[in-house]
Amino acid sequence: MTDLVLNPGHATLADWRAIYRGAVPKLHESCRPKIKASADTVAKIVAKGEPVYGINTGFGKLASVRIPAADLETLQRNIVLSHAAGVGEPMPVAIVRLMMALKLASLAQGASGVQPKTIALLEAMLAADVIPVVPAQGSVGASGDLAPLSHMTAAMIGVGECFTPHGRVPAKVAFVSHGLEPLTLGAKEGLALLNGTQFSTAYALAALFEAEVLYHSALVVGALSTDAAKGSDAPFDPRIHALRKHKGQIDSADALRALMAGSAIRESHRIGDERVQDPYCLRCQPQVMGAALTVLRQAADTLGTEANGVTDNPLIFPEDGTALSGGNFHAEPVAFAADMIALAVCEIGSLSERRIAMLVDPALSGMPAFLTPKPGLNSGFMIPQVTAAALVSENKQKAYPASVDSIPTSANQEDHVSMAAHGARRLIGMVENATAVIGIELLAAAQGCDFHAPLASSGPLEAVRKAIRAKVPHLDEDRHFHPDMEKAIALVRSGAVIEAAGAVKLPEIGGDAA
Repeated sequence: MTDLVLNPGHATLADWRAIYRGAVPKLHESCRPKIKASADTVAKIVAKGEPVYGINTGFGKLASVRIPAADLETLQRNIVLSHAAGVGEPMPVAIVRLMMALKLASLAQGASGVQPKTIALLEAMLAADVIPVVPAQGSVGASGDLAPLSHMTAAMIGVGECFTPHGRVPAKVAFVSHGLEPLTLGAKEGLALLNGTQFSTAYALAALFEAEVLYHSALVVGALSTDAAKGSDAPFDPRIHALRKHKGQIDSADALRALMAGSAIRESHRIGDERVQDPYCLRCQPQVMGAALTVLRQAADTLGTEANGVTDNPLIFPEDGTALSGGNFHAEPVAFAADMIALAVCEIGSLSERRIAMLVDPALSGMPAFLTPKPGLNSGFMIPQVTAAALVSENKQKAYPASVDSIPTSANQEDHVSMAAHGARRLIGMVENATAVIGIELLAAAQGCDFHAPLASSGPLEAVRKAIRAKVPHLDEDRHFHPDMEKAIALVRSGAVIEAAGAVKLPEIGGDAA
């Protein structure tokens, strides 16, 4: 793993992407004085003895209960243990690491009142690859992602379990074997660690990074399908898209046009083709994929801002020694961003499935039924298209907006919540579904282009076809289809399809190169 200098409040999406892919964050030294000043401010507030929420009071509906100074450490430990109430399968390790890094960046901005040693422990755990086991269910996206972040914090005080390079072990065992010391939480520290949107934001960012691969792969495979169907590249003419003016549409059309440039298959039917227009799944790719691109870019902007923010409560302002209670823990922006990603992912898969359906239909494609040389004796791509349809339908059900839901919690003190956690958590599964659809389309598009031999597609698209043919041979007779599909899906998921078409610059989503 490589080290990455993390500048809290100024990190880029490329930074978060690198951390998600395995980079180890190291805080920029400029934040150290802010951390100390914030901790000193909390110490002064405690010394004054005046009631301040989260420092010397109870929490949520119990905010009016005053806690004596002698019980403040117990108060912080209790909130962690009582709030560690998640259920379900553990979060993926890569997403927990991203959540920890997001929490690290939030606390290091000097508005949360945590001690330098607390920051140092988060850094050390990430460096040693000691990652808390965090159940993935139990947050409603306000008042922060309380349950999952409490499980993270519980590990920091030696409770619960951790994933380590040597397996899943009790947190205390993991700490001893890696030379780490569990924390004794000071005033406000438990609340600062378990309050915030880092769980929801980590899941949404992880899905965004996977959706980048999905979007780019879908563009490439969509262009290959266009050639397989002997479709026209005229709908990708820049003059069409300049008139509508949507940048995402313009960028998508540019990429599709570049992907097909120089295709001998395309040239073979430029003159004398009886078809006047292609089906929408080919012709309207710039419009649909462009709209998806615009939505993904907007989600990326929102999540980039959220990742650089401070979202716990109350917030500490060392310049005048105040602690202010607010609502930055409410994850509504993340919920909206997650819903936007869900819509884009759903439509990318839906358009791909329509291209598969078009390719297997001889009336539309002009090729043998179900892309098999001997239809009837062989079923060819009949059922892979059904599988794609099933996955698309599942994604449609999952794409219902999570942000429009709310259910009161904490005895109606927290009476409107964002549901960002659920909205973000569903996205990885949706991307997996859509990735499988693109993988099936890749097989179908390559099979379709095979029927046009000896005509070749463009250089980039032939490189893609070569990549899939290195793993999966042409389908002459029916065979066990599942292994072929798994290989194609793996090529899409890994980014190998994008890499194969590397001569063509694809549109950026996150504002910085993937």
